[in-house]
Amino acid sequence: MNSAAPAGRRYLQGFLNSVERAGNALPHPATLFAALAALVLVLSWALQRAGVAVTNPSTGQLVAVVNLLSVDGLHRILLDAAKNFLAYPPLGISLTCLLGIGVAEHAGLLGACLRLVVLASPARLITPMVVFAGVMSNAGSEVGYVLLTPLAAALFHALGRHPLVGLAAAFAGVSGGYSANLLIGSVDVLLAGLTEAAAHLIDPKYTVAATANYYFMFVSTFILVAAGTWVTEKVVAPRLGEYTGVAVREKLQPLTPAERRGLGAAALTVLGLTALVLWGVVPVDGFLRNPADGSFQQSVFMRGLVAFIFLYGLLPAIAYGIAAGTLRNDHDIVTGMTATMKSMATFIVLAFFAAQFIAYFNWTNLGIILAVQGANLVTHLGLERMPTLLMVALVLFATIVNLLISSASAKWALLAPVFVPMFMLLGYSPELVQGAFRVGDSVTNIITPLLSYFPLILTFAQKYEPQAGIGTMVATMLPYSIVFGVMWVVLLVAWIAVGVPMGPGAPLFLPK
Repeated sequence: MNSAAPAGRRYLQGFLNSVERAGNALPHPATLFAALAALVLVLSWALQRAGVAVTNPSTGQLVAVVNLLSVDGLHRILLDAAKNFLAYPPLGISLTCLLGIGVAEHAGLLGACLRLVVLASPARLITPMVVFAGVMSNAGSEVGYVLLTPLAAALFHALGRHPLVGLAAAFAGVSGGYSANLLIGSVDVLLAGLTEAAAHLIDPKYTVAATANYYFMFVSTFILVAAGTWVTEKVVAPRLGEYTGVAVREKLQPLTPAERRGLGAAALTVLGLTALVLWGVVPVDGFLRNPADGSFQQSVFMRGLVAFIFLYGLLPAIAYGIAAGTLRNDHDIVTGMTATMKSMATFIVLAFFAAQFIAYFNWTNLGIILAVQGANLVTHLGLERMPTLLMVALVLFATIVNLLISSASAKWALLAPVFVPMFMLLGYSPELVQGAFRVGDSVTNIITPLLSYFPLILTFAQKYEPQAGIGTMVATMLPYSIVFGVMWVVLLVAWIAVGVPMGPGAPLFLPK
């Protein structure tokens, strides 16, 4: 470490290095998830014996701890092991998408595209471009995890920079900036429905639109891109330094005539596929719209986005390979897919144990109980006369719960019936409460191993740093989490002070 660096930076780097050492001193992530699964079993027995239970605010029903160290629990563990594994959200999504991407990499399409981007773009704009792309990828559900993070790592590697710097910038945008965007996505629709249902406890006629937080999200996008760029260049890049690993760097040579032919063929294929998609989604009665009501948010295209990503990887790759002469037959195509699956072996092992842990945690009701008990604590802190401070407390509480329950909809289904009515009685709108929750729901995504995509990101990192562990990722992403949290809370407090609506027709305060 540079002894001439400012004292504050030295202390920060020393702290992050300590976090990394402590995290990497833990067992292998697969072993860690297995141990956590065993711990959940023991806790389920002990807490069930202690009679721990809460009332679910969304249903009014009593929720007790389910003991998995019982005959019924043992049967469930044994019978559902394979189902847990196959139902693990990132598994099917990641492997399906990467089959197509693997062919694109094997054919040379990805390498040619990376060189084209690097040669055509100013180096100073690469980092903000990556963070911005990560934030915007949330409109397409969770594809940013699978596509953008490995591509950003490869892009930075091609630039001669540490690939984990690019991976961190992309991961920060995709996951830390989950509640910022310039577009309305499926999560906006889902959360608005939960908020509206909670608001009906006070006002049965209250409606919450999917655009409830749009103004706030729009401004947040630019703030997080600026903050993510600053953290990347001022904290993460200096800490990681130069890359000295063994991964082969893509040489920045001018594109050959064959590569240009391949890129042209790939571009035409992308245009053709895009025209087909537009034909299916633009008309109200398009064949890729929702057959039931013609909506786009729940259309066949949006629900089948993983399959389209596979096609957008596979078909242009085949066109490129034929035109450039890098793919000679179907064996070469399968070889590309096989090579990618080999690189995902570690992730598949991790996914098995992570899936069991998450399933056990859900079965025992521990997540629900912790969330409800925490919400009760927040509401009894005596802050009713300081609602803005209570709103900040909601953000902080959501960040903590997010370390245990990564699903935004699952958390909000539990918390909305508690916080939305409470803040409505204080005069604050449900839209504002939802916005505050979304801030806390995002910023700790990137530092919790319980995020379902965390093992996948770790696998991507290990391509360049085989010894990277949980500590490496947490230490790398922690500065983003802190800075995003501070900037977002400041924005929220300022937003309340100025009185700007959270979105179209979404005021901060209820009419008196």
